[in-house]
Order: sequence, then structure tokens, then C-alpha cells
Amino acid sequence: MANVTRRLKVPDSVRIHRYQSLPELAPSVLFFSGGSALNKISRELKRYTHHSVHLVTPFDSGGSSAKLRQAFSMPAVGDLRSRIMALADETVLGQPDVYELFRYRLSKEATAQQLEQELAQLADGSHPLMQAIVTPMKALIKTQLACLCKHLPEGFDLRGASVGNLIIAGGYLGHQQLLDPIIFLFSRLVKTLGQVTTIVDETHHLGVRLDSGEVILGQHLMTGKEHPPLQRPIAEIWLNQGLEAECPISAYLAEDRSQSIEQADLICYPPGSFFTSLMANLLVSGVAQAIVANPNPKVYLPNLGTDPEQLGWSLIARIECILTKLLGSPELNLHTPVLNWVLLDLDYDYGAIDPVRLAKWGISVVRTPLIKDKPERYDERLVVEALLSFA
Repeated sequence: MANVTRRLKVPDSVRIHRYQSLPELAPSVLFFSGGSALNKISRELKRYTHHSVHLVTPFDSGGSSAKLRQAFSMPAVGDLRSRIMALADETVLGQPDVYELFRYRLSKEATAQQLEQELAQLADGSHPLMQAIVTPMKALIKTQLACLCKHLPEGFDLRGASVGNLIIAGGYLGHQQLLDPIIFLFSRLVKTLGQVTTIVDETHHLGVRLDSGEVILGQHLMTGKEHPPLQRPIAEIWLNQGLEAECPISAYLAEDRSQSIEQADLICYPPGSFFTSLMANLLVSGVAQAIVANPNPKVYLPNLGTDPEQLGWSLIARIECILTKLLGSPELNLHTPVLNWVLLDLDYDYGAIDPVRLAKWGISVVRTPLIKDKPERYDERLVVEALLSFA
């Protein structure tokens, strides 16, 4: 079988114009993602392609997801919901009333009684946000909220709760504690212009060992957002059974996820928390094999600014970490590529880069303008146009 090659041009204005004109016929781009770092890029991406695939980690143990996890022993749904909303059709052709409902949050200042009353109004359809929704969709949403209300433990803290998260939780409880069916329904209701799913439909948590030997269990303790940043570099990460003791556990890639990875026109390792968003996806058994089976381009777009999880990890060390996790040794990437390019801004200082070492691993560096107005934030349009030039 002969290989077909083409000259790479980044950005490729001809391709970009073609995709923007017909996003429903544009290529599929698959992201290994986790938190909210990719949401703004995703909102721009849907203007160019309606075939992006977002594999999101369900291992978060903080924020509003933590309350639902504790109450129902379920996967984290906050990052899923926010990515679905980022990809939702916000035009009149979509479902703007459903969109507004799903992005609504209950007050942080209201009393418990007021919050319970508002949730009841949402569940029975009398809430102003529900009244605007057409009957068939309203009935579907009411069913999920009614199921949630039935199972909600007494004294559950509703302050600041995302209604979208509550709807997903109700659907999870009403679909034999399976997340995929309700995520599919949720995506259809807001007409998601892309595909969002968990990397696995499991209730696992994350565990890390620091280079000091200290073990930390729970994603919320690692990101530097809800708790102080880590003081020592992360040396190892794994999937854990819970938050109480070190109990490493395996998770296996489902066939539909494997096919999505194998068939994508472009695979991107995107910006985001390096360990809890990116590497957490790669912990799942079967991911490496699916990436290897895909002959299409694979691109790494590193973080800008400071990621507390990257303490002590240079850019070249992070690339080596990805390759080692997927292949066992970075040298194997030369003949079995899981990464072809590292995409960097033209002027940003990412630290020391060793192009000779990267070349030995079969990786090329592409530099192009990716930052416009804010020095430590990627410009969404420039990033999307650069990425799609590889596809």
C-alpha cells in the first residue's frame, strides 16, 4: 500500500476556507481532554467542523461534581456538561431555550428551602425556564429531574448547582447507572455540533505519587485550584478505586471509543492540566493501541502559562512522558508514531526545546502565530485554523 504525502502549510487558507464553508463535511478532530481549558477553543471549532470528538475524563473529585459523586457514587459530569455546552448549536436552528436551561445555576445565596422549591418547579415544569421549552423536550427533561428528586438524599446542598449536571445525574439514575445514554440524549437536546463522551463510563478516581514518595488521592487535590498547588513534582499517576486508600484499578476502552480514535482524521493532545486532563485519558487500556492503529496526523499543543501539575516537567519531559506511556519507550515513536508534530506559537518561550532529540523520536516542531491579544492565552481562531491545517 503506497503512502500519500502532501506539503504541510500552517495555516492553510485554502483548507480553512473549505471547512468553514461546509463544516458538516469537514474532517474529524479527536481531543484527549478533561477540564474547561479547551472550551473556548471548542466554541470556535464548531464554526469549522461538526465532526470533532472530545474524550473527556470523568475522574474529577471537586466542584459541584463532587456533591453528586458523593451522593450517588457516579462518574464526574461537570466537565462533560461544560464541553457539550461549548459545542451546542447556539443559533435559532438549535434549541436556545434548552441551552439556557442547561447552563443555568441555582443561587449560592438562597436558603435550602428556596432551592428545594426551585428544583421542584423545574421538575414539574412550572419554572419560567421550563415554560419556554416545547412539550416533547420538556417531558424528557422533567423525567430526568423527577428521577433526581426521588433519589436526592435529605440535606443535599443545592447551592450553586448546575441544572445541566442535575439533569445528567437524574438520567444516570434512571438509566441503570449508565452515563452514555443520558449524555447521548443531553447532546441531542442541545444539538451538539460534535461528539462528547467520557473516555470510560466508570466511577474511578485519580491517584498520584510525588517524587518525595507522598501519595495523593483525588483530582481536586492535584490541580492547584481548590487546594494549594503541589510542592513536589508528580512522578506517577494511576486510576484509583476511591479516595480512601491506594487501590490501583484498570479501565478498558469500549469499542465505540476505540473506533473514534482509530478513524479520526487528526488526533490532538490539547492544552489543559497535563496529568489530570491529558495523561488521565491515556491511562485507559486500549487507548495506546487505538492511537497506533490510526495512520493520520497526531499533534501536541502544550499549555501556556503555569500549570501547577507541570511542576518540574519541561516540555521535552512531557513529550517523553506521553510517548513512554503510550509506547513504553520514546524511540519507538520513530516507526510506530503516536505523535508527529508539536505545535508551538511563533514567539512564546516554552523553555528549552531539543529538536535533535525530537527528530530521533520522529517528531517535528511547527511554529506559527497562535497568540494574539493576551500573552499567556491562545487565540481560539488561530489555534483552530492551525490544527485543521494538519487534517
